Parts: sequence; C-alpha cells; structure tokens
Amino acid sequence: MSPPLRRLSSISTHLQQTCKPHLTTATTTPPKPTRTMSSLSPPPTAAPWREPFTTHLASLQPPIFTLATLHPVPHQLSPSASIPVLPRARTCVFRGFWGSLPPNERNPAPLNPPLFTSDLLTFTTDARMAKTSEIFDTAGPDSQTVSGGPSGGGGPVEAVFWVEETKTQWRVRGRAWVLGPGMDGDGDGARKVRGVLGERMRRTGKGEGEWSWEREVTAHFGNLSPVMRGSFGGPEPGAPVDYHQGKKLGERLEDLGDGEARGNFRVVVVVPEEVDRVDLREETRPRRWLYTYRGGEKEKTGEAKYAGGKVEGEWEVVELWP
Repeated sequence: MSPPLRRLSSISTHLQQTCKPHLTTATTTPPKPTRTMSSLSPPPTAAPWREPFTTHLASLQPPIFTLATLHPVPHQLSPSASIPVLPRARTCVFRGFWGSLPPNERNPAPLNPPLFTSDLLTFTTDARMAKTSEIFDTAGPDSQTVSGGPSGGGGPVEAVFWVEETKTQWRVRGRAWVLGPGMDGDGDGARKVRGVLGERMRRTGKGEGEWSWEREVTAHFGNLSPVMRGSFGGPEPGAPVDYHQGKKLGERLEDLGDGEARGNFRVVVVVPEEVDRVDLREETRPRRWLYTYRGGEKEKTGEAKYAGGKVEGEWEVVELWP
C-alpha cells in the first residue's frame, strides 16, 4: 500500500535573516556568459504536465494567476507559537518559461540564442515588494546562501491558475528564486540560483552562440511595456501616497539600462515540485492528477511511490479523486 500523498515539508523552521536587495546599475551591453552553462546536465525531456498546461494557458489572456507566499510575523502577531508565518496571496502575470521568453517584436533588448528551455515558471516583480523579501525570508538554511545580495531565495510558494475555457485549475507548488543584477557574476546568490535553475534546464539543440543569465534578465525587462518599466523607478510600492519622494507613476522608460529601475527589477523563477491539475469539464466525472518531481532524488528506482502512479521521465503522475 502506497503512503498517503504529502504536502511540501514544514516551513516552520525556515525563517532566516531578511536580505534587503540593493540597487545595482544595469547595462544593455551583452555580458560575458556564465562559466557554468557548458557543464549543465539538463533533464532529458519536458515534464508530462507542460504540454496541456501550455495549451490551456493559450486561452488565458492575460495569463494571470494567484501567487501565495509565507509572511514571517513577530510571535505576538502569530495565531499560535507554532505558526511563525501567515499566508499572503496576490495576482501576478505569467511571463513564460525560464529560458524561452515569449516572442515580442517590441522588445528592444538583445536576446539569447534559443539554446535552452525549461519547465520553470517566471514572473516579474519589484524588489521593494513584500513577496520578494518573503521568498528570501522563508527559504531555510539549505536554500538561503546570500546575505544582502539581489539574487537568491528558495522560499516555498504556490501558483494557482484557473482556466475558464477548459474548466481546469492548475496549482504549481515549489520554490521561488529571485534573479537581479549581476546574474553572471560571482556573488553567492547568483551562483546558487544558477546551480538550482541549471539543473532543471534543457538544451534545445537549436541555435548557436553564447547564452547569458544577465542577458536573459534584461530581455524580461525589455519584454515589458515602457510604462511598466517606468514603474520600477516610481514610488515605493506600499508606502503612503504622501511619501512619494518626488516620484510618480505613469512614466515611460525606454532605457533598458536605467540604474534605478533595473536596481529594483527582479525576475522570479518558480521551480515546481508538485503540479496539481483538476479538470471540471464533465460535471458527473471530474478528474484530478498530481505530478510529483522525482528527478532530484538520490536513489532513482524508476518505480512509482503512489498507488496507481506512473513514472514519466523525471516525474511521477497519479490520478486522484477530485
């Protein structure tokens, strides 16, 4: 008899010292590629959930989802001594899979050659927003290796998509990693992020040339509208309106190397550990599947761990009662 399905491991011991991102001037000049790309041993095939997930999201315009994070709180504000965090949820925009940025003819940024793809979800955010610090602060000692740098993280998150056209709910559970300026550099956070994401990237067999992490982050910035880019140099999100410091919203930004905006801009990559899919198209027979990542396990037997489960590549899929 297979063991019952388990959620992600407890996060009650995962609180760490806050890492406050610092401003770093960016440039549109293509940086040197990171030295680690040539040594990657990427997954051989796409995740079994990727194709239906991508097909469903094609009908979701804009491709919005709800992102849930954990918010550390002082013990006097906690509902109990054993719960040092509270949930936080907000609506975000899916920006494509890491390594394969959606094409945009209006993107002025230099693009990487199409050498890599992945099953890692991306969205963009401002370093000054709460979700950024929450991703750092709940990472735990095994993930959090950066002290004061713009990149790092590893905090647990859940991304929930509801696709009305297909009557399907997708819940992606995993850990989130924050990518800021200096991703091709030698900072502890940048090295950690490159190592974690690199293990889940796949070579496409297409294109040629050099691939740069920093260039990929800049391309995400260029993929935003000029007004959205300008918001990263605007007033601090969540601050009182009277505390504007002479800044305002609605400013257009064409310069992809603007120091202030790029200092606040972050790409966040979600590394999935579980994907929960519920299909409600048939009222009398709804269906549900759970995909669990097995590729990172030290001992790979190729055998499913759940009753009725099936191993497909680096994932195990099992159908559940909805």
